Amino acid sequence: MKTTGNTILITGGTSGIGYGLARRFHEAGNTVIVAGRRKELLDQITTEHPGIEGIILDVADPASITRAAETLAASHPQLNVLVNNAGIMLHENVLDPAALQIAEDHITTNLLGAIRMTYAFLPHLVTKDDAAVLNVTSALAFVPFPITPTYNATKAALHSFTTSLRVQLADTAVQVIEVVPPGVRTTLLGQQDDENAMPLDEFLLETMALLNARPDAKEIVVERAKFLRDAEAEGRYENVLDMLSGVGA
Repeated sequence: MKTTGNTILITGGTSGIGYGLARRFHEAGNTVIVAGRRKELLDQITTEHPGIEGIILDVADPASITRAAETLAASHPQLNVLVNNAGIMLHENVLDPAALQIAEDHITTNLLGAIRMTYAFLPHLVTKDDAAVLNVTSALAFVPFPITPTYNATKAALHSFTTSLRVQLADTAVQVIEVVPPGVRTTLLGQQDDENAMPLDEFLLETMALLNARPDAKEIVVERAKFLRDAEAEGRYENVLDMLSGVGA
């Protein structure tokens, strides 16, 4: 992926990793469109960062996705990069019947949202040179955090979908990249003050450096994420799972 001169749509672009990537990509010389559900937040971002644009989009709503795809095809025909970043992460107790709704919301937003966005925008992206789809998964796709079971499952499923997508698009100009964050200090699951999570600016700096250094990358995995990403291959899976489960703590 080239890192400048693109027109990039970022879902979940009003906070956390999405907002950080929006600012970094904009500073690198890209046209950036942040997508989110709240107009007042989009207006605040576009005012504070002249040049960044906003669009109302709820990835949990198929009709909203369709409207956004039609709007952007007309207003930004040069759009060539989709970043599927929108997601939720909540604690989930499988012994609580009320938690089923939490599980279903994760699937609708984290997995179906990214899949529907991909289907909606691929007909446009395949016509563009230097096109790319970036799917933001998680290191927890590779070793789960047991108190967020459906979150982990959606990210594991998105990892698998991304791999298959890459194979199916191999004969097109669309590059498929998986971004695999570790725990990052954002409001996702209230980690903004967690000393064990990676500072957001450090994650963004390393991620952008990897994208610059490896324009043909299939995965972008910062060093902090490799502990989980490579656990199974390195024979550490059970030990890491025990650690995430609090076993022996």
